[in-house]
Amino acid sequence: MEKEKLTELAEKALEGDRKALEAIVEDIQAPVFNMALRMLGTFADAEDAAQEILLKIITNMSSFRKESAFSTWVFSIAANHLKNYKKHMFAHVPLSFEYYGDDISNGKIHDVPDLTQNVEKNILAEELKMSCTNVMLQCLDAESRCIFVLGTMFRTDSRIAGEILGITPEAYRQRLSRVRRKMADFLGEYCGEYGKGKCRCADRINYAIQSHRLDPSHTDYTSAKEISQETMLDVKEAMEEIDGLAQSFTFIKMYEAPERISQFVKDFLSSDSMTAVKNS
Repeated sequence: MEKEKLTELAEKALEGDRKALEAIVEDIQAPVFNMALRMLGTFADAEDAAQEILLKIITNMSSFRKESAFSTWVFSIAANHLKNYKKHMFAHVPLSFEYYGDDISNGKIHDVPDLTQNVEKNILAEELKMSCTNVMLQCLDAESRCIFVLGTMFRTDSRIAGEILGITPEAYRQRLSRVRRKMADFLGEYCGEYGKGKCRCADRINYAIQSHRLDPSHTDYTSAKEISQETMLDVKEAMEEIDGLAQSFTFIKMYEAPERISQFVKDFLSSDSMTAVKNS
């Protein structure tokens, strides 16, 4: 949805228009979920965090001052929430590029029996590829991860990204270039899917299952419905070519928000809690 249209809906929602509020929530839940997924690493954690963010947006609509686009306000709330989120799995099991690289180089992937539970290997390989490249983002600190997500997935203009993160556009561009180079270098050295490394997802399926990185009974990525970049919240002004690395990150895909999020928000909008919010 165009930023001007979303801001217009926000103004109507502030005046008590229920349909405008519902339209806003329907429009923002996918980008909020996708940002949470890349920031936190797993579908389950992203669902929980996205629900919290959406509630925060709904219940704090009155704090939208119209000093910037509504989409910028939404991303500011989401970014701050996710950078400080401590309830996700990787908050307690931090990763590093060194750890990831050592596991790729020294993991005994051929010493594991078949654990695929009769699930097609090509499905599991794709699931592992999507999961691995997403979890790899957890090797970055939260601020760098947020910069990478805004710049690579949402392709955010540096002026808007700086406003979202509370830094200058120049600082954003510099940090985005550094973190994208770090990610690209790691992929180039180790990953056989997106670089010249020896790691191939099809060869590591059973090893990943054994180490609980892959669950044949829960293929979240391959079960999720992909959506196009054009359906996401527009946080771009003019596309900026920062480092020429865009083709290195083709694994950054967008997904529909899970139905559980949609139902949760619908239930809240119809609840006594929402009535209390409107009357406050």
